[in-house]
Amino acid sequence: MNLITKQSELTKFCAQVEAGAYVTVDTEFIRDKTYFPKLCLIQIAGKDDAAIIDPLAAGIKLEPVFALLQKPDLVKVFHACRQDIEIFYLLSGAIPVNIFDTQIAASVCGYGESVSYETLVNKIVGQDLDKSSRFTDWSARPLTEKQLTYALSDVTFLRTIYESLKKQIEEAGRTSWIAEEHIQLSDPALYQIEPNNAWKRLKYGTMRPKHLAVLRELAQWREIEARKNDVPRGRILKDEALVELASALPRKAADLARMRSVDKNLSKTKADQVFACVEAALALPQTEWPQVGKSRKPPENITSLVAMLQLLLKVKADVHGIAAPLITGKDELEALALGKTDIMVLQGWRNDVFGREAKLLIEGKLKLSLNPKTKQVVFEEVEG
Repeated sequence: MNLITKQSELTKFCAQVEAGAYVTVDTEFIRDKTYFPKLCLIQIAGKDDAAIIDPLAAGIKLEPVFALLQKPDLVKVFHACRQDIEIFYLLSGAIPVNIFDTQIAASVCGYGESVSYETLVNKIVGQDLDKSSRFTDWSARPLTEKQLTYALSDVTFLRTIYESLKKQIEEAGRTSWIAEEHIQLSDPALYQIEPNNAWKRLKYGTMRPKHLAVLRELAQWREIEARKNDVPRGRILKDEALVELASALPRKAADLARMRSVDKNLSKTKADQVFACVEAALALPQTEWPQVGKSRKPPENITSLVAMLQLLLKVKADVHGIAAPLITGKDELEALALGKTDIMVLQGWRNDVFGREAKLLIEGKLKLSLNPKTKQVVFEEVEG
């Protein structure tokens, strides 16, 4: 087991693997007691070398790893990489370049939407993973042999998975599809939560603009406090408490005492901050309150068209062997039926797979029929 705890070992290992065509990468971290993820392990494997890097070891600096992740000609292979990339972005200020996400790749190779690493190990490598170490405390030292074996398997099996999926994608002519999806993962906005937008992450049901303005102020305050103290958001106030506060508009301590989701022992300082958020939101001009459109049913005149588009979507997804939600969802189908054009399904590979024919269907240039032999629904372009 190659466990790296010294700077010289780290520098040497990174120099070895950077000469290859790709590296597989994974991390182990904990986040239950902090706002920011605490990185506990980094696993990296090249074609022939693999190691576990202990970022908590005394004297270890991760600059060789950060430099490795920025090598433009070296493919960095992850599985479901958003959290891993977020960690590297927060630590280094840079997003790894030339990434390949095997979860995305698997979704365009017929393995289903959001397929797990365990499933790919089983189906592609032919092995069963021992997941018993998955939820252990990765910050505790020393690490057990069982923990280290589990951690390393997250990058050693990933080599076989990557090589298999890469071959399948190239043979299917879908390399450009993957490239389009990976461009989205390189957007720093994915890994940044602006405090004034934190309220959009909450489930608040139906609220009037006045209450949404209060919710926005409360969520912004909580986000700033959680970051400043590096504690989970719920340690400041839980989501349900924010929503109840925004609905009730409390102005004094007696108002808080009647609320179910707010801690009865809420400190005076925190209560005063809540009242300040309420006052600040209500003092805003109504034009500055959030305006959220009411949920609505699609207009009756497009209901049948959306149903036809859904059928076409299923047919095209089956033809290409990919999950329909990967192509598009109902909201975009409704937008398409209403004549909107600035939507993802009319761009790139999604347009090639579905969007172009969807427009033909809307224009009455695509007909539906049933293959009498296979009993399958088919769509055919109308001649002339």
